[in-house]
Amino acid sequence: MVAMNPSDIAIIIIVALVLFVGTSKIPELFRSMGRAIGEFKKGRIEAEMEINQMQSQTTPQVNVQQNTQKTLSQEELEKQIKDLQNQLEQLKKQQNSK
Repeated sequence: MVAMNPSDIAIIIIVALVLFVGTSKIPELFRSMGRAIGEFKKGRIEAEMEINQMQSQTTPQVNVQQNTQKTLSQEELEKQIKDLQNQLEQLKKQQNSK
């Protein structure tokens, strides 16, 4: 049996397309193949996004349970609030400087 390179197979496919489909139909064929590939990629991305959303919906419930078990003192909470306010002010300054 003769081993064929991928380039040989591609040439045979192109010649067969020209013979059976004709030169005027080849651009339409490749255009429709491109659209099909695009739709496939779009569907795959949407499915991945749905999976990520489902996973992110389950993780906050675990975090909420962990946070309720942990009780913070009033001083710690006030310190966290001040830190967050400082971070917010810094971000606002950065946006205004741009």
